[in-house]
Amino acid sequence: MRARLSRVDAVLVEAVIAAALSFAHLHDLASAAGQDGWKAWAYPVSVDLLLVAAWRRLRSGRDRAAGWCWFLVALAASLGANVATAGLLDLGDVPDWLRILVAGWPALAFLGGTLLAHSNETPARKTADEPEAEPAVESSPSAA
Repeated sequence: MRARLSRVDAVLVEAVIAAALSFAHLHDLASAAGQDGWKAWAYPVSVDLLLVAAWRRLRSGRDRAAGWCWFLVALAASLGANVATAGLLDLGDVPDWLRILVAGWPALAFLGGTLLAHSNETPARKTADEPEAEPAVESSPSAA
């Protein structure tokens, strides 16, 4: 039990550190692309929320194609920001294509989040308290 708890703690610590770094990279990229103030902070929130919504869709087992699609889109945005801020791009002179990509992100994230949140619902799962339905028994006419 203790070994499992310490493993989970280490994984959670690593996840928090990675999330904080990714969050900062997304903020820095948005700032460099001309988004300032609260807008620069909204970008990492939108990427992370889209990742969470897509992951929940994947874990639910329904509409896995949409879940994977939006998970990969958000992951690409996060990884792209990490790579861009790693020194591969001079963020003092952000290329136009990157400014366009950053400016278009909110619409893409809104579309993905909306599609994930408002897609067709699957039938409700049975709970343990609900009895299973009895199969219908066909009655056959008796021969006289």
